[in-house]
Parts: sequence; C-alpha cells; structure tokens
Amino acid sequence: MSKTVYNLLATHGDSDITYRDKVRYGVFLNDVWKLACTSFGGPQVHLSMFMNLLVDKRKYLTSAELIELNALCTFLPGPTSTQTLTATAFKIGGPRLAVLTLLIWITPAVAFMSIAAMAMVALEKQQVSFNFTRFLEPIAVGFVSHAAFRLASFTIRSNAGLALMLSTVLVSFYYHSPWVTPFLILAGGSLTAIRYKNLQKDDQEKSFEFHWINIILFFTILIGAAVLGQITSWLPIRLFENFYRNGSLIFGGGQVLIPLMYNEFVEFKNYLSSEEFLTGYALVQALPGPVFAFCSYLGVFAMRHEGIWGQLLGSAVSSAGIFLPGTLLIFFVYRFWGQLKKYRVVKASLEGINAVSCGLVATAALILVKPMDLNILNLLCITGTFLTLYFTKVPGYLIVITGLLAGVGFGFV
Repeated sequence: MSKTVYNLLATHGDSDITYRDKVRYGVFLNDVWKLACTSFGGPQVHLSMFMNLLVDKRKYLTSAELIELNALCTFLPGPTSTQTLTATAFKIGGPRLAVLTLLIWITPAVAFMSIAAMAMVALEKQQVSFNFTRFLEPIAVGFVSHAAFRLASFTIRSNAGLALMLSTVLVSFYYHSPWVTPFLILAGGSLTAIRYKNLQKDDQEKSFEFHWINIILFFTILIGAAVLGQITSWLPIRLFENFYRNGSLIFGGGQVLIPLMYNEFVEFKNYLSSEEFLTGYALVQALPGPVFAFCSYLGVFAMRHEGIWGQLLGSAVSSAGIFLPGTLLIFFVYRFWGQLKKYRVVKASLEGINAVSCGLVATAALILVKPMDLNILNLLCITGTFLTLYFTKVPGYLIVITGLLAGVGFGFV
C-alpha cells in the first residue's frame, strides 16, 4: 500500500484549526488495524506504539501533538488510549475518520472477548470443568497489583497525593456502593483544584466558545437510558445504562474500570462469579487493544440465559455503552482544549484525580484477592506475575498462556 502523504489544507467542522499533510483515509485506517492487532500492554505501551507508527514512521502529527492529545484524554473520563487514537483521527480527518478509527480499534478485542465469554457459558452448561483456568485468577491479581504500583510511581508526587490515595483505599475497600468511585474522583479533583492559586497563571487564559451538540447528546443519552431502563426494566437497556454511566465516570483507564465492574456486576447484581470475572480480566490482559473490551465479556455473562442472540446483544450494548461517552466527550472537548489546558484550576484538579485513581486500582487488587484461597501456588502466581512485569519486558499474553498451560498440566497430576 502506498505511503504517499498528500499536502492539503483541511478544516474540520467548526474548528478554526487548519491542518497540512492530510493523509489518505485508507492508509490511516490500515495503520489503526495494525495497532488494534499488535498493541499489547495497556495505555502506556499503547502510547509508545502510537508514537512509533503514527509519529516516527508516518508523520501524521508531531510527538508534541500526540503527547498533548494523550494529556487531554487522561483528563477526561473513559478509555485513555482509545480516546487518544480517536482524537488523533479527529485531528487528521475530522469526526467521520474518528468514528471509523474507533470501530476498527475496538473490534478485534471486543470480538475475542465476546467469543470467549460465549464459549465459557456454553461449556458451563455442559458442566465442563474449568480447572485449567485455576491460575488465571492469581495472575489477574498480579496484573492489577503491578498496575497500581506503576500508576502510583508515576503520579504520586506529594504528601497530599499520598494521603488522598490511602484515603481512597480505605473508603473504597469498606464501602462497595457503585457511587463511591465517582464520588471519590470528584472529591479528589475538587480538593486539589482549590489550590490552583499556587500555580503560575498563564497569560493566555481567556474565554472561549463551546460547541454544544456533543455534550447535549452525551447527557441526553445518559438521562434517557436511565429513564427508559427504569420504565421498561428490559435488561439490555439497563446494561447499556450501567456501562454508559460507568464509562462517563471512569478516570484512569482500564485499571480503574475493574473495581467499578467488580462491585456492580459481581458484588451487587451477581451477573457472574468472582472466578468468571477474574478469568475474563486475565484474558483481556493477554489481548491487544483496549482493556475496556472486557465489558463485552461482562455483557455476555449478564445475558447468559437469553441464548446466543441474547448474549450477542449483551456484548453489543455493553460495548456501545462503555465506549460511547468517552467518544462524545472527546468530540466536545477537543475543539476548545487549546484554551482549557491553560487554566490553573484544571491543572490543579488533575493531581487529586490521579491520586484517587491510584487508590482505586490498589483497592481493586485487595478486593480481587479477598475471595481467593491464598495457598502457596496462588501466592507464587501473584508474586511471580508482579515480579515478571516489573523486572522484565515479557508481554502479558505470554504470562496468561503460561498460566493456562500450567493449569492444564496440573489437571493431569
């Protein structure tokens, strides 16, 4: 395929920004497909791969522009790497290219997790033993523990941040309401935002214009789904509302998703067991693409009694619900991000949001390990996974495959 880059001027929608070097859509979408099939390792690794392909090789945008877009997406709720890639497509080709990019990016992981969940449901009906997955649960705990440690090492830079993180662990561990997490995130951001006067004022701070259509759509869907779900009590609508609400409130990426999902779908609604949840989380760690594809797995299990078509519907509404709010928000905020990022109160709030996110991930590790049998093998799996991720560059999928093979081997012992 040709790598020709066309030197054109392109203005997108109402944006005042004009872009040179507009790429041919087919070339860019092919690159997105490659990333969707090869991007293992989570948001941090995704950013590195985006940098290598989109910046260094293709030169669609500069490294500074990509890092800036990633910073914007870190500030917004939703899947960070998905939003970063979507925002890059928006910058290059406008909203149509952004939507196509989103669909191509999430398809491989969503398809695999849906098929895996449907296969597990079918095998459970046949009473097939899942002892071969015995080591996936402690491996999943090792993944989450490493994510918490890594996130804290990058984001906790003050005593205030450390205090917020530890307070979040205490509160979220003992109070398992689905509303605790969004409350903590908003509270953490507010507590550090009030210290904005300690930051140097940017002389370029000024008022800016909003383009309201996407944010109006965002809240219309949020409220409409909640009302419709309450009126009809139809499970697919309620699932869409559950995931849309969570997708609107998750700061910190896929790691923060896990405690929310566990509290709501395992602890409260009993859509699946702790073992089924952890097996799915371990599987998604072995896949390229967004960790948020885990929600398609949860959607299948929530509709497990509705047959194959019902399970596919559960996967579809769950995937749409979790990815749609972040997409609408990036479409809304991107247009005025250049001015928003200069405001001190926004910069100051990020410290609290990041600290709370670290605490939530740490809590996830504690919650996931609580129902487990902490025998010597499980402890070795947790510790070995953590140390392997910390000291080596072994990809997550090899750890999961090793765990599956070990489980099969122990089945013959």
